[in-house]
Amino acid sequence: MKARTAILYVAVAVPSLALAAVGVTHPMHLTDASAEYWRNLHIGTLVVFPLLGFAPWLVVRGHNLVLSWVVGVLAFLYGALYTALDVLAGIGAGGLKLDHFGSATSTVFGLGNAIGTLGNFAFIAAVVIAAASALLWARSAAVPGALLVIVGSLLFYDNHIYFPVGVIGQLCLAVGWVAILLALRRPLRQVSDTSAPPATAGSVRA
Repeated sequence: MKARTAILYVAVAVPSLALAAVGVTHPMHLTDASAEYWRNLHIGTLVVFPLLGFAPWLVVRGHNLVLSWVVGVLAFLYGALYTALDVLAGIGAGGLKLDHFGSATSTVFGLGNAIGTLGNFAFIAAVVIAAASALLWARSAAVPGALLVIVGSLLFYDNHIYFPVGVIGQLCLAVGWVAILLALRRPLRQVSDTSAPPATAGSVRA
């Protein structure tokens, strides 16, 4: 496997795997006891959540210019809008609770969820477009991966990274994107194999 290909697999899988790992420890509720960890957890994930948008773009880039732009814009919208949710309902709410301003958390939760929902819609749209494109290009080979990433995006919408369903959603995204990339590379390998010169008598196959 070429280094560039390995980096591509890492790029689509690691953000979701990292969020799945964090999600296992994510408090189910914001309380006085969990406020500090709640705030710090969302500070730590601030640079990770936007990376989820790279995966659908990496799938379609280079295949179709229009799709690359559409998915790229949707991924950007997701990254910007979901970051607002992370800042408001995560860092802001945790900080307010920690400083004993718990009555104000409903306001930042409401704002964060409203903006973050738009980001989730953009993410789901990007995922569906990338999955549908993979099905068009790789046919049945892309079905498992396409189903996994679509399910993962829907679980992310409903459960974010909360354990257990949100964590399962992130695992679906990680495995699904890798499966799609493998499916897309299979036709290339087949073309490469059929275009190779036949082995001559006495030659050694690698």
